[in-house]
Amino acid sequence: MAQQKDRQQQRRRGGPSAGPIRKKNCWFCRNKIVEVDWKDANQLRRYVSEKGKIRSRRITGACRRHQRQVAVAVKRAREMALLPYVAEGREERPDGRRDRGDRGDRDRER
Repeated sequence: MAQQKDRQQQRRRGGPSAGPIRKKNCWFCRNKIVEVDWKDANQLRRYVSEKGKIRSRRITGACRRHQRQVAVAVKRAREMALLPYVAEGREERPDGRRDRGDRGDRDRER
């Protein structure tokens, strides 16, 4: 019984496993925006990585509600060709094949 209380207190106090706590505020909540607009491509670019992937809540700091709206808005903006599906400008190899990263190096060793 005493061990359980010690563990609970450690968690609350920020025991050995607790990292730095940083409060992330949702940009949409701070600016009192109710709905995310899919037509605002510049705003949505903040939530898309260089490769074209939708960034997670952990990285963007958006609340759950607005992160879901951002995901839907990004998908709609992609459909309307306002945002790309994937990164642009991948370089091709001289022999015409695509670069596969590490896999290509292993194939050349054989």
